[in-house]
Amino acid sequence: MWCVIVPTYNNGNSIEQVVTDILHYTRNVIVVDDGSTDCTAQILRKMGVCAVTHPHNRGKGAALKTGFRKAVEEGFTHAITIDADGQHFAKDIPLFLEVMERNPEAMIVGCRNLSEKNMPQKNSFANRFSNFWFMVQTGIRLPDTQTGYRLYPLKTMRISGCITSRYEAELELLVFAAWHGTRLIPVKIGVYYPVRRVSHFRPVYDFLRISILNIMLCFLAVVYGYPMKFVYCIKKHRERQ
Repeated sequence: MWCVIVPTYNNGNSIEQVVTDILHYTRNVIVVDDGSTDCTAQILRKMGVCAVTHPHNRGKGAALKTGFRKAVEEGFTHAITIDADGQHFAKDIPLFLEVMERNPEAMIVGCRNLSEKNMPQKNSFANRFSNFWFMVQTGIRLPDTQTGYRLYPLKTMRISGCITSRYEAELELLVFAAWHGTRLIPVKIGVYYPVRRVSHFRPVYDFLRISILNIMLCFLAVVYGYPMKFVYCIKKHRERQ
């Protein structure tokens, strides 16, 4: 059983349309309001969807962890995460479900076309930067390590022990999933960047945080990540025998 988790912070201009589009595919929607100070809370009450509210802003990573815990409490085995700013298309949900049916234990990662004309240049650079370090840390090449459109297998995900709580948490989840033997499957998705899109990404501050996390993950890759990958490879080999 699967659900959709939407972390949001001050997305009053887009949250209603985002949730409405998702409701065409499922009623199992969990919105995590990360301490919004605009009209987001009122919109969610009007729509009557399942909403969990943080009393103050704690960051996207913290909102995701709250959503994952709520999903597990409600008995869901998988969760699709969609950003609240309107950049992701709900019509791509069936693409994730199709792959999930064949690979129920895999983490499915949406992959944008980074060469599209409307793709912000800073996004393309940040993704190439992140992709390179992800390959160094895990030995895996992935086309898009920065997208928030993903499907998580909740039973096998390392969620509660996340080090970070903001934007970089999505990268951390991806790296630890790879280290713990979770198969990562990319799926092509569409993306839309409206002119007045609300983004809370702070280029200097958040890029610095991501860089610090990458340094930590490179160290952990040597002492923990690659040894864990080896252990899981041996375990899976024995299971196949």
